[in-house]
Amino acid sequence: MKKKTSHPVGIGMIGAGFVADMYLRGLEKVRGQELVAIAARTTARGTALVERHGEGTVVSGVGELLSMSEVDLVVVAVPQESHVDVVRATAAAGKAVICTKPLGRNSREAAECLAAVKNAGVWHGYAETAVFSPSTRKAKQIIDSGAIGRVLTFRGREAHGSPHAFALDKERMGGGPLRGLGCHPIALGRYFLSGSQPVDVFAWGERLHRTDVESEDNAVALVRFDDGRLMQIEASWTHVPGLDVRREVFGSEGWIGTTDTGETGIRAFAGRPIEHVTEKATVRTGWITPVPEEDVSFGYHGQFDHFIQCFRENRMPLQTLEDGLIDAQIIDAAYVSMGSGRWEPIAGGAA
Repeated sequence: MKKKTSHPVGIGMIGAGFVADMYLRGLEKVRGQELVAIAARTTARGTALVERHGEGTVVSGVGELLSMSEVDLVVVAVPQESHVDVVRATAAAGKAVICTKPLGRNSREAAECLAAVKNAGVWHGYAETAVFSPSTRKAKQIIDSGAIGRVLTFRGREAHGSPHAFALDKERMGGGPLRGLGCHPIALGRYFLSGSQPVDVFAWGERLHRTDVESEDNAVALVRFDDGRLMQIEASWTHVPGLDVRREVFGSEGWIGTTDTGETGIRAFAGRPIEHVTEKATVRTGWITPVPEEDVSFGYHGQFDHFIQCFRENRMPLQTLEDGLIDAQIIDAAYVSMGSGRWEPIAGGAA
C-alpha cells in the first residue's frame, strides 16, 4: 500500500448510473478528496453527473481513467457482471479500489476480485453501505457498551418492488433479491454477531408474483454460526409501498430495532404526486414517509468518510473485499439450500 498521504485523494468513478450518483452525493460532504474523472459508457450520462456535482471530467473508458496520475482511488460503480474485469484492471494499474456490492455474481467472481487486489498489494474497500448508516453505527455503539448483553440472534429484512432493469436478468444479477438485497442484512448480521463465523445455511426462495424475472422474487435464509447463534434474512422484490429496511438485534439483556425507511421523523399526506419520496418508492401520493438526506441515512456518506480517512492514514477499512467474498459465499450456500431443501455448508466457513 501507498504511504500516508496529506494531499486530497484523487477519486476516479467508473460508472455513471444510479449508484454512482449516490456515491458522489455521499462524497460531497467528505473532506480530503476530490473527483478527478468519471468513466461513463455514454458521454451524456457522465457529463450530467459532472454538472450535477460540479467537479471532475468525463473520460471515454476505464483505460483512460486508470492512466491518469491524479487518480489515487477508483470507485467501481457498475453492475456486478463487470466487477472482475474492472477490479483486475484497476489493481493492475496500482490504484486503490472501492467496489460496490455485491462483489460478484457468485463467490468465484468475488474471490477473483479479492485475489486481484491482494496480488497487486493495493488498498481495497467494500462499499456495503448498510454497515455505515447512522442507525447501524448507533446500534453497534449500544451493543459494544453491553447494554443489551450478549447478542444472540439477528433478523434483517430488505425489500422493495422496483429492481433495476439489469437486476431482472438472472445471469447478469447472479440470482434474485437474495443476491442484490440480501447482501445488506447478511453483512449487518455478521457485523452484529462479531466474534463467530457463519458455517451453514438453510434457505427458501420462490417466484410468487413477478412475471418479469426467472429468479426468486422472495427469499428467506437462516444462517447458523459456529457458536450456535443465528441470523434470519428476508429479501423481496414484491414490496409494493417501496423500500422496506428493518433490522432487529436480540440480546441476552435487551433488544435493538432499526429502520431507515419506516420511521424517519417525517410523515406527510400528499394529495398530489410528490416528485421524490425515497429510493425505490413506488407510491407518491397519500400517506408517505420521506427519507431526509438519503446519502446520509443509507450510509453513503458514512462509508466514504470512513474509506477516505482510512486510505489517507494507510490502514485497512472496516469493510474490505474479504467481507464481500464471505457474504457471497453465504449467498451461494443459500441458493444451494433452496434447491436441496437441506442445511448447506458455507465454503470457507468454520469446520
